[in-house]
Amino acid sequence: MIRYQKAKLSDIKSMQELVLPEIESGIILNRSNDEVATNIRSYTLCYKDNKLIGFCALHIHTEYLAEIRSLIVKEEYRGQKIGENLVKTCLDEAVTLGLQKVLCLTYRQPFFERLGFVEISKESLPEHKIWADCIKCKHFPVCNEVSLIKTL
Repeated sequence: MIRYQKAKLSDIKSMQELVLPEIESGIILNRSNDEVATNIRSYTLCYKDNKLIGFCALHIHTEYLAEIRSLIVKEEYRGQKIGENLVKTCLDEAVTLGLQKVLCLTYRQPFFERLGFVEISKESLPEHKIWADCIKCKHFPVCNEVSLIKTL
């Protein structure tokens, strides 16, 4: 049985264990336990048989703009629409909150384009995004991620 739910502070350890391989490869940005705790309400988790198999965050930047980030699905569960359902859950939350646009930075452009995101220039990203997150990335300043946005 698969279920989606908002994260709790007690989930942080299993979230960090799940995302570690993607952090080590440079696909996902490392976030400390304190940073995850501070943003715990942003995360939606996916469980199968009470085992964490994926998660995603909806991080709000302004009253009109949010970002999909930290999308991870355990490798053996990929290709089963879990990532798609996590993103759709976050997009539904964005609509409920009254947001107008949701952006993402990704190496998986076709995945997000299938969900209605369109490519934008990185120069159009909010400046605080670059300095708050991107500067912590091991690929900064030479970044191959693609910026995409979806209007809700």
